[in-house]
Amino acid sequence: MAIYEMRTYTLHVGHMGEAVRLYSELGWPALEAGGFSDNLVGYFTSDVGTINQLVHLWKFDDDAARRAFWAGLFQDEAFMAFAAQIRQHVMTQEVKLLLNAPWGPKP
Repeated sequence: MAIYEMRTYTLHVGHMGEAVRLYSELGWPALEAGGFSDNLVGYFTSDVGTINQLVHLWKFDDDAARRAFWAGLFQDEAFMAFAAQIRQHVMTQEVKLLLNAPWGPKP
């Protein structure tokens, strides 16, 4: 059964522009170069409700694959250089693990 991981980062007010720049110039290129983008369902920004949020959704075959993915990513030098720069813009982080419901479409 596939596992989806939703990560929501709430940024400090006024920091979205810099976060978008860092993801565009460093984060996304590192994910693609390391082959880590293959598990990505999508990145999103909030527009209404709780704003100043970056949300990303990841898909994994199982929990072992999820854990191996993050262990590998956190050893990637290019991604960790990006992470060191983005951290100062992040106020909170929330991680949710989601399972497919037995009805409806599957991403």
